Amino acid sequence: MKPRALILDMFGDYLRYVDSEVRASDLVTLLAALGVEPATTRVTLSRLRQEGWFTTRRVGRETIYRLSDELLVVLDEGRSRIFEPYADEWDGAWTQVIFQLDESDRSVREQLKKRLSWLGFGSLTMSTWLTPGDQRVRAHRLRGEFPSATVDVLLARSDSVDGDRSLADRCWDLVALNADYERFIVEHAVLGDSVAELDGAAALAARTELVSTYRHFPFRDPSLPLALRPAGWRGAHAHGLFLATHGALAPAATEYVESVIGAPIGNGALVPENV
Repeated sequence: MKPRALILDMFGDYLRYVDSEVRASDLVTLLAALGVEPATTRVTLSRLRQEGWFTTRRVGRETIYRLSDELLVVLDEGRSRIFEPYADEWDGAWTQVIFQLDESDRSVREQLKKRLSWLGFGSLTMSTWLTPGDQRVRAHRLRGEFPSATVDVLLARSDSVDGDRSLADRCWDLVALNADYERFIVEHAVLGDSVAELDGAAALAARTELVSTYRHFPFRDPSLPLALRPAGWRGAHAHGLFLATHGALAPAATEYVESVIGAPIGNGALVPENV
């Protein structure tokens, strides 16, 4: 787990509910509980401030780091994607995105593809991406985010369920994804059984590792509805295990963070709004 990502995890799960700011010394203490050296945390914070992640102010000898409004939006969207309910029902509609870019815009192309993946789209061809359900609102935002690209957004249907399943197989590597879901379940089932034994820094570390491991799945899985899931699909089970374990660890982990920062944390840290 990289220090940059861990800092975002601290804000995403806890500090955003305390006016989105924290003393540098407190963040050093929190990351130390996760195995990060104090010097590494301070250097990383400085770099992230230079990149616009944070603004800072001084209170006596303390530096206060406040999350930027832009990063708060990123955290809101990320939390929504990670915690949103795993879909079951589906009306058979696909949202289709077709984009065009100049060949010279390779970096923009890669950023756009990464963004599409995060929004739950899979690549049918290099420039044609699909996701089940009506996600046109999300897709239309791409036009503002990537003004140099021509982005067309359509609602489409195939001729049959078999055709739909074929599309899903081509847009996502479902075999590899299902194997990774199974691995996640096996590795974290024990954690779910031992939650009651964890408190303080141990609960914070376990909850942070859980989020760090699971948050990669929304890049690879659009929350496949029942009609598109292959036999033996483990995605919904993995999501349920994640939610249950994350929630069970919340009181102890949140209590530890509160003891470090000396302030109460809002209920959003305990129960995400969209769960």
